[in-house]
Amino acid sequence: MNHFVLHDAEDTVAVVVVEGVKAGMALNGWIMDENKTMTLTARQDIPIGHKIALKDMAVGDTVIKYGIDIGKVVAPIEAGAHAHVHNIKTKRW
Repeated sequence: MNHFVLHDAEDTVAVVVVEGVKAGMALNGWIMDENKTMTLTARQDIPIGHKIALKDMAVGDTVIKYGIDIGKVVAPIEAGAHAHVHNIKTKRW
């Protein structure tokens, strides 16, 4: 079972696609463009449809989802953590 999906191996976040992701769970992910899988441990509970960080990111880093720049990190994010509006903001404003 895949718990999260990402399009490109260079993405820094992926989308959680199942209910019930809890801190400490070992997760499986599918890299769609390469038809490969990866594993990651969840550091926090993450709701379905929300993003999970695939690597550690520092303030100011660019966040990549589906191969596209979706914003910048505004609070440090560890791999496996919930990546959302509390630690990522758009670069538009």
